[in-house]
Amino acid sequence: MEPSDDNNRALQADGLVNARDLGGLRRADGTLTPRGVFFRSENVDWLTPEGWQHLYDAGIRTIVDLRQQRERDMDTQERPDWLTTVHVDLDGLENTEFWAGYWDNGLVGTALYFLPHLSAMPERAGAALSSIVNAPPGGVLFHCMGGRDRTGIVAMLLLSAAGVQDEAIVADYLETVRLGDQRAASSNRNNVEPLLNELCERHGTTTEGAFRAALEGLDLEGFIEAARLSQGDRAALATWRGNVDSRSATADLNCDFSLKRS
Repeated sequence: MEPSDDNNRALQADGLVNARDLGGLRRADGTLTPRGVFFRSENVDWLTPEGWQHLYDAGIRTIVDLRQQRERDMDTQERPDWLTTVHVDLDGLENTEFWAGYWDNGLVGTALYFLPHLSAMPERAGAALSSIVNAPPGGVLFHCMGGRDRTGIVAMLLLSAAGVQDEAIVADYLETVRLGDQRAASSNRNNVEPLLNELCERHGTTTEGAFRAALEGLDLEGFIEAARLSQGDRAALATWRGNVDSRSATADLNCDFSLKRS
């Protein structure tokens, strides 16, 4: 399975191994998502000085950081003065009732928690999307620690809003899984992908199957309503900040996200 029609989406930024452009993915209407608008990655604190320059050269001007504050407190680098950084804690650990079912058992490392999280705390992902689509001019890169699950939730929403075909969305998620060895080596850790797949199997599915189920079960319109995104947010999301054909969505409060993926 190819990750996109143009499989050269990797963002070559020194210090990162799981960074890529969300452009170049096939939409339901046959067009491709535009390049240079939205990017995803792992923790940008791992960038070298050359890596920051690579981000600048790629047109990125805003970082949306999805990590918890305690994770941000471990950062060691100063950010370049040309960069805007926005922090949106996607997790919401203060919701202890929700996390009791997903944290200690390891399910937080799988897509099995995606839809429950969106249902329990839609305002978290809604705030992330609002920050992304309302960023200053330039490319927007969003990230967590490994660029896998928190980043995966937001990517799923962004790609679904643009009417990207299901197989392309799945392939983008699985690209991070395929990079397990490189991700592990870059952070001096073991590749946990086999263990995460085994965990999914104990719950009757696989890493891929869990994500496919989350994507299939995603009620994007219902999520947008629950997240209380503004009219402007909805229009910017549907059109990827004005870079996607506006015929795929309307700019009013009843913004149409009914374009079917194929």
